[in-house]
Amino acid sequence: GDIVLLAKPVTLTEGDRVTLTTDVPVATDGTSKPEKLLYAVSLPPVHGQIEHINYPGVPISSYSQLDVVAQKVSDVHDNSHGAGREAFR
Repeated sequence: GDIVLLAKPVTLTEGDRVTLTTDVPVATDGTSKPEKLLYAVSLPPVHGQIEHINYPGVPISSYSQLDVVAQKVSDVHDNSHGAGREAFR
């Protein structure tokens, strides 16, 4: 079926970390098991990385909706200068 993903922008400055919550990305595929949805990071942030909070400093390339609900995924800015608006996919 169809998958719907709603996302809201967040602002990070040098050294900031934002924990992804269901307020930022939330997805549904019309089934009764949204916790089984998986996200794949196909284009990571240029000035930082996506991390699992249990493994700080280690970039991840995928995570689940359950990880988002449990607030276990963060977008971390790497302190590089000149970073403007950016996104990850």
